[in-house]
Amino acid sequence: MTTDLAAFAKEKGVKYFMISFTDLFGGQRAKLVPAQAIADMQEDGAGFAGFATWLDMTPAHPDMLAVPDPSSVIQLPWKPEVAWVAGNCVMEDKDVAQAPRNVLRRLIDEAASEGLHVKTGIEAEFFLLTPDGEQISDPFDTAEKPCYDQQAVMRRYDVVREICDYMLELGWGPYQNDHEDANGQFEMNWEFDDVLRTADKHSFFKFMTKSVAEKHGLRATFMPKPVEGLTGNGCHAHISVWDAPGDAAKINVFAGDGDGPTGEVGLGEQGKHFLGGIMKHASALAAITNPTVNSYKRINAPRTMSGATWAPNTVTWTGNNRTHMVRVPGPGRFELRLPDGATNPYLLQAVIIAAGLSGIRSKADPGRRYDIDMYAEGHTVTDAPKLPLNMLDALRDYDKDTELKAMMGQEFSSAFLKMKHQEWNSFVSHFSRWEKEHTLDI
Repeated sequence: MTTDLAAFAKEKGVKYFMISFTDLFGGQRAKLVPAQAIADMQEDGAGFAGFATWLDMTPAHPDMLAVPDPSSVIQLPWKPEVAWVAGNCVMEDKDVAQAPRNVLRRLIDEAASEGLHVKTGIEAEFFLLTPDGEQISDPFDTAEKPCYDQQAVMRRYDVVREICDYMLELGWGPYQNDHEDANGQFEMNWEFDDVLRTADKHSFFKFMTKSVAEKHGLRATFMPKPVEGLTGNGCHAHISVWDAPGDAAKINVFAGDGDGPTGEVGLGEQGKHFLGGIMKHASALAAITNPTVNSYKRINAPRTMSGATWAPNTVTWTGNNRTHMVRVPGPGRFELRLPDGATNPYLLQAVIIAAGLSGIRSKADPGRRYDIDMYAEGHTVTDAPKLPLNMLDALRDYDKDTELKAMMGQEFSSAFLKMKHQEWNSFVSHFSRWEKEHTLDI
């Protein structure tokens, strides 16, 4: 049954709705709509100029309308007179094919038509910095190995507790919070869900975390590598596929046992081939999972102060071993450790489905399972592809992967590549201090 947003406002005391959409670069855009106007907006959508955001449009394009999806509505726990609702982008009565949430919705339908319902959980890591973003907010957070630091997490208890309380209130099922491997870094986990719900929660979590941090005079960042020499912000995704969506799911179609490297760790045929698709498209996948210039400071980083980057740089998979791109921690699911904090919540889920469906359809084999410590013995692996060295290499790999581009949608892929190449060109044309320091006296 579709939620009537006007009735929702009356029942909950909501005065304003944020009708929100996420653009190609992961920017969250919104219109603030009075509750008295939400009935019309639920029918027709809120108007935006797409060119004014990171979408491949011109000022001559007609209005883009963000039509709220009432199933996504969330009342802001820290400002209950406001509710957030994800919008689906429409132009002239047609879905905007390049809009990230629409890309995901189309792939969900495509997978469902083959009886596959993907569920994921994500681990969104973030740093708490000073308001100018220049320093870690806690001057006492200086341990060489700060992961799980009891004192450090309690010094930021007010922020962590407030966010976790809100997730409990929203029914997300948060189950653990910790200080992560870098000074000033934290991770908060909640229960896995259908991919669209996970993407909406991921999007809202970023907004909520930044808002709560600002309330406490701090700045939260999901930037992949905000502090040189420290572990970066990952966004690991735990992936499984089921026979039905939501609570109707009964059978994990990934689960299975048997001979071979995948069967030994609890993945059946469907899980094996889905994983095969992830491995097959890994280098192209990076353009989506690691979408910024800074992303490649994380996945190709030298050893950090703590002793490990916790990020992959080679296309390998393993059992319960955190030094590889994919880890299978238990039967019926696997963890993709490639994505970072800059990944677009909707495109992350979309590209997982696209690569996995490709693998199932082609019966892709994930290849050899490596059970070594890649940080200590990775140099012995000579037959596995390296991940891209930079954003340009990732974009080129994505452009060459015609199958993945088609799965994600040609209109989306063209828009994404065009705008990310513009971003790369902006980066390389930037005159940096490094150039003067290394070239002035030549």
